[in-house]
Amino acid sequence: MSVARILEDARELHGDVVQLRHDLHRHPELGLDLPRTQEKVLEAISDLPLEITLGKGLTSVGAVLRGTAGDPSAVDRPTVLLRADMDALPLQEETGVDFASTVPNRMHACGHDLHTSMLVGAARLLAERRHQLAGDVVLMFQPAEEQLAGAPMMIEEGILELSGRQADAAYGLHVFSAGGNTGRFETKAGVMMSAADALFVKVIGRGGHGSAPHQAKDPVPVMAEMIVGLQHMVTRQFNAHDPVVVSVGMVKAGEAINVIPDTAEFGASLRMYSDEARTKMQSAIPRLLKGIASAHGLEVDINYHVGGRVTITDAAHTAFAAEQIHELFGAERHHSLPAPLGGSEDFADVLARVPGSFICLDATPLGVGPDAAFNHSPRATFDDSVLVDGTALYTQLAVARLAQLAAA
Repeated sequence: MSVARILEDARELHGDVVQLRHDLHRHPELGLDLPRTQEKVLEAISDLPLEITLGKGLTSVGAVLRGTAGDPSAVDRPTVLLRADMDALPLQEETGVDFASTVPNRMHACGHDLHTSMLVGAARLLAERRHQLAGDVVLMFQPAEEQLAGAPMMIEEGILELSGRQADAAYGLHVFSAGGNTGRFETKAGVMMSAADALFVKVIGRGGHGSAPHQAKDPVPVMAEMIVGLQHMVTRQFNAHDPVVVSVGMVKAGEAINVIPDTAEFGASLRMYSDEARTKMQSAIPRLLKGIASAHGLEVDINYHVGGRVTITDAAHTAFAAEQIHELFGAERHHSLPAPLGGSEDFADVLARVPGSFICLDATPLGVGPDAAFNHSPRATFDDSVLVDGTALYTQLAVARLAQLAAA
């Protein structure tokens, strides 16, 4: 089965994939409820020989392509899962592209419109090769990745067993709008992305007049001490070789400069790269914050929300993915990441149950260079040229992995 032919067919499909990507980009949707996006995906794959399953608690699309090579009745036929996320972000787009979002405060700023379009393209290429597949391909079109909620829900609804048996391998892909190496793929075996938790804190004091703080219980300086204390905690209680990151992104207190408020609040994003560090955070943070509050005679309400898990790729599957990149595009188009990425992914929930890998694709707009805005920026743009690359790689991963599994 020629990798050159896969790449050639992906190039021929490029116009259709670009058109779908631009349509999705103009009409971004958020979270679990993506009715128009779901409709567009279903429309794009409606003529393919797929078994379609729609989500119950979310607007997901699951599709099974049955290969017809070998013995179609065999119960142990292998299955490969390919995943694309579909949701956008609550941002007002500022790119100025001619296919910019038409929905106020909604934008595909993380490239999920590219992922969805590339997987649709791969579905078409794989359907054309159905007679060569001695196994099945599950296509996972997922909402709510930005909330780290969609993958767990699709798993609960049976996406991993959609072909009739648990998937043998799973692969995901993600584009990035900055990096300066357009078209380069990046992989990492083992820990690849962080876990992500959230912290919400309310410091409870007693308000009063700004001229007489001794007659009040001012929560504002106590909150400030807590914020600084969290940074000290990170450097003094956690191993630098198993890092954690605490980023306070929300602070609220009072309405007037001469009024001490009753309460002060802050929120933080917490990132870790091991289950051990996460467990320690869950005990260290309340101990620290309660201690600071008690020292000042105040109370504190702490809400710690556990989010997405650490993304851990399988070493053998990551090496396999790198081999397919080399086969399709040449070794110069592949780079091994020296360290994990700081972001988080709910595809981690899939990889915790099915061996596989997650691949990054640099989609920096050509000619922009080091000034390109990064994902989640209202000015983030992605180069359409990589749609060919992603479509071809999704296809090749499924074709080559099924061939290996069938031969084993």
